[in-house]
Amino acid sequence: MIRTTLATISALLVLALPARAADDFIATPTLRASITVTSDVVRVGDLIDNAGSAALIPVYRSPDLGTTGALPVAHVLAVLRAKQVIGVMTGDIKEVQVTRLARTLVNKDLETAVASALERRFGLGDAANITVTFDRGIADMRLDASNTGVLQPVATRYDGRSGRFDIAFEINNDNNPAPTKLRFTGTAIETVEVAVLTRDIDRVDLLKASDVAMERRPKAEVTGEAASRDRTLGMQLRRPMRAGTPIRVADIVKPDFVQRDQNVTVIYQVPGIYLTTRGKAIESGAEGDTISVLNLQTKRTLSGVVTGRGQVTVQGASQAAPMPAAVEQTSSLKRDEAPAPVDTAALVRNLVQAPASPAQIAQAQIPQVRVSQAPAKSE
Repeated sequence: MIRTTLATISALLVLALPARAADDFIATPTLRASITVTSDVVRVGDLIDNAGSAALIPVYRSPDLGTTGALPVAHVLAVLRAKQVIGVMTGDIKEVQVTRLARTLVNKDLETAVASALERRFGLGDAANITVTFDRGIADMRLDASNTGVLQPVATRYDGRSGRFDIAFEINNDNNPAPTKLRFTGTAIETVEVAVLTRDIDRVDLLKASDVAMERRPKAEVTGEAASRDRTLGMQLRRPMRAGTPIRVADIVKPDFVQRDQNVTVIYQVPGIYLTTRGKAIESGAEGDTISVLNLQTKRTLSGVVTGRGQVTVQGASQAAPMPAAVEQTSSLKRDEAPAPVDTAALVRNLVQAPASPAQIAQAQIPQVRVSQAPAKSE
């Protein structure tokens, strides 16, 4: 009887040896210090390596999308034991960090998607010039990481009068054949970048860099061509304007070099002569403008071109008329005669009051000689 029992035990030990040898090659379950998940539950296989057949058992709810949570090791081991998972190696790990992956759509991404869906439709222009405002203040939006597709508009409605939109989007999902659906409502308005006054500006003020800022304004508020900042600097306004007013190209002019009732220098020019006198501007004008001025000496009103600050140039009536060749050919010099003095005031009065004759022009050009009509003598 005893021999039979010992034989049986020996046989069982022999049979058990291969099983012990096989167990020696089974990897030990090991806890992970940090994990990432994409689904809404944490499973045994997420928490430990070598989980075997227990890997798919759910044990926790995942953190919120895009966030990280911490689990104490003691709590994790207690939960695993409840699921019949024992013998887990923890090493020196004190807690497990669990991060749930997410796809984040920032507010700017959503605005761009709406603007792109409306671009060059319903009378709107480029997407870059469309300003989008959502009905509810939408901050960053987080979706499950499996939503890897692009935002594809599938239904678009827009009211051009009110600027209201209602757009439905779909996003392809890697884990689900049905796409994720999103819907947004709000207002979309086409805008333009325009120079805006930072303070009240008078008609005579020159625009400085501190007076102008660039802003986006609804296109409907800016009739005509919007002015850029560079184009406005150093210019004047056609009329006084208040702070915050957008500036159009039609609102700016070159700065006045001459103000109405200002004392100015009047320059008279004819071929070979350059004379100046004092005058009074009857109207304001920028460089290159033709304005009326009063000659303070003759009391005559003249028309001249603004050529500088406080300076008006009057072109002589005979400027375009070439000097007759006969005058040059018949003129002669008398060696014994002194040069005749030039009466500048009389010359100015003559130039202003009546067109200059060829003889006057010749005298103006060569004041030190006397013009005669006799044939030139040979020496």
